[in-house]
Amino acid sequence: MSDTPHIQIRRDRFAVLFLVMLTAAAGNTAMQSVMPTIGRALEIPDFWVSLAYTWSALLWVLLAPYWARQSDRRGRKPLMLLGTVGFIASMAICGVILWMGLVGWLLPATTFIIFAVARSLYGGFGSAAPPAVQAYVAARTDRENRTSALAIIASSFGLGTIIGPALAPAFVFPITGGLAGPLIVFALLGCLVWLAVALLLPNDMPQHAARGVIASEPSIGGLSGASAISGDDDDDDTDAIAERLRWRDSRTLPWMIVGVIGGHGHAAFLGVIGFLIIDRLSVPLNEAQQAIGIVLMAGAGATLLAQWGLIPQMKAPPKRLVIWGFILGAAGCVMMAFITTLHGITLGFAIASLGMGLFRPGFTSGASLAVSRAEQGQVAGMVASVNGMAFIAAPAVGVLIYGLSMPLPFLVCAALFGLLTIWAAFRLEN
Repeated sequence: MSDTPHIQIRRDRFAVLFLVMLTAAAGNTAMQSVMPTIGRALEIPDFWVSLAYTWSALLWVLLAPYWARQSDRRGRKPLMLLGTVGFIASMAICGVILWMGLVGWLLPATTFIIFAVARSLYGGFGSAAPPAVQAYVAARTDRENRTSALAIIASSFGLGTIIGPALAPAFVFPITGGLAGPLIVFALLGCLVWLAVALLLPNDMPQHAARGVIASEPSIGGLSGASAISGDDDDDDTDAIAERLRWRDSRTLPWMIVGVIGGHGHAAFLGVIGFLIIDRLSVPLNEAQQAIGIVLMAGAGATLLAQWGLIPQMKAPPKRLVIWGFILGAAGCVMMAFITTLHGITLGFAIASLGMGLFRPGFTSGASLAVSRAEQGQVAGMVASVNGMAFIAAPAVGVLIYGLSMPLPFLVCAALFGLLTIWAAFRLEN
């Protein structure tokens, strides 16, 4: 089969790489979409449900850089296979354990302890696949076509955040384990992807050298965790002589402050939205799950609208993207704090997600433009760390605040976004 017009990888092989990323993102967000409902069905406190994500996100942040280095030393295909096995094992074990808890074979506390341990397989080993996929693509495309190829691969994460919540309710049937069904189905899909990688991708014989790119864990709301930044073989020498970029560097510090605080606000309302839908609508859990899927799908679509549609048309500088992102994020959070209808919650979440879809690329590009070409690899690592660290504690903290008052976490996030709008207006460079 001939190569694609703009990518020096056969179409079938490129499709496999795309599916590795897509399946991981869709499966992860499908799990996140059903977990509030499962937690309520098992009568597990909301905080403990969110804490399972915290553990996985922490492992992802700690181990993703290690797997990125290993993909460059041991080959990209073996790391893709390892990451896919981590995804399959995590989804399958979590699905079976949750199903056993839901039917009463395990105590709720026992169910969630085993679930949290199994969930760590995704954060610990699933993080091996994204940097390996992106390095595989970067190593097999020339400089002219590399950016577009990596952008397509990175978009698979965003697309997966729509597909996961959209498909999850379709797999909630007794034959698939009820609410645990989506996890089992995506584990089976992961097996097919693993076979495709094993059978269709050749072992590494790269045309160009490339480093693995660190990606943050995919999450609900359309957050694309994959970066399109990749090291080139021609850039290795310049990176070697560049001075170490420090977190307190005056060029990047304002951007990092915006990224850390804004990212925590984003992660906080993402961690609470499922519980809000259940409580506000006061409908049976199976109907609530349908509503959660609709809201999360709308949010993911709004984020991708910003990243794929508005930003290319706006051609706005990073500072303006960040400011508009926070304004829309604050407006959406205020709506979610007070509106009680499904339509209103969906609209508020979509507006807030649209804002985050402007803010995050603005933050990423602003930090990148603030430094020299020789420092691009270092700033990319800092951006990946900022994006990942937000999902370690913020979702659990958001749920704790939610336990005090239902509107409170959204009002706190709105206040944070409002203050960051003022900060960005005066402290960020155009």
